[in-house]
Amino acid sequence: MMALAAEKEKKIVLRSSDGEEFEVEVATARQSKMISNMINDGCAEDSIPLFNVDARTLAKVIEYCRRHAGATRTLDEYDNPNEEIKSWDATYIDVHQTILCDILQAADYLEIKGLLDLACEQVANMIRGKHVEEIRKTFNIKNDFTPKEEEEIRKQHPWLFE
Repeated sequence: MMALAAEKEKKIVLRSSDGEEFEVEVATARQSKMISNMINDGCAEDSIPLFNVDARTLAKVIEYCRRHAGATRTLDEYDNPNEEIKSWDATYIDVHQTILCDILQAADYLEIKGLLDLACEQVANMIRGKHVEEIRKTFNIKNDFTPKEEEEIRKQHPWLFE
């Protein structure tokens, strides 16, 4: 029990890909499986470099981790969070598409399951009920099929284009 209390008081430094440093509580940092493993392995003495996460994105990720570090979570709580957390998460993830994609990539890299699930759900909500062309436009996806190839796909899988 004392070790857990001491860990809540202890801080570590996370360094973004663009060199900005963030001092965070160990309990907050442990929301990331990758960082937690580094702490357990003794690789977090000075600072932890996060080569794939820029400062803007890391600040957003830390905000999420701080909010979710307050309670110990079971797997069931990730599936059935309380209403207060659900409301906070909905507001938190309602960001511009570019930021959402950055959060999604960071959550995957840092192995933060709850954040990854939240970001994926937001992307799914963005494409739900849209036609292929709308999705391409939303996410700036280039159509790399020739007109002939696309016509063949439309014939083989008409349900995709309904």
